Amino acid sequence: MSNHSNMTQQQDEFVKKQHKEEMKQQVISFALMILFTFIAFGMVILDIGSVFLIPTLLLLAVVQVLFQLYYFMHMKNKGHDMVAVMMYGGLGVAILTIITFTTIIWW
Repeated sequence: MSNHSNMTQQQDEFVKKQHKEEMKQQVISFALMILFTFIAFGMVILDIGSVFLIPTLLLLAVVQVLFQLYYFMHMKNKGHDMVAVMMYGGLGVAILTIITFTTIIWW
């Protein structure tokens, strides 16, 4: 009986530790997304040249989307494999479509 309660207590402590670590990762991710947003606004306000500005803003946006997916939408957890395949498949089709139409227009 005491062995069962000891195992339950250890499991509870393990779960609490996991939740604490996940919360820490979410807070850090949120702080980084806010920082990236301030950097993006600062670059636009400072009127940095568009040759550097546009790729940097796109890079910051992609990083923020990845943070959203992996930390806030829990895509890093097990059991989200099919959802991830569908999302990445859709993203791949969207990128190929954009590349195709851009090539057709500019060629």
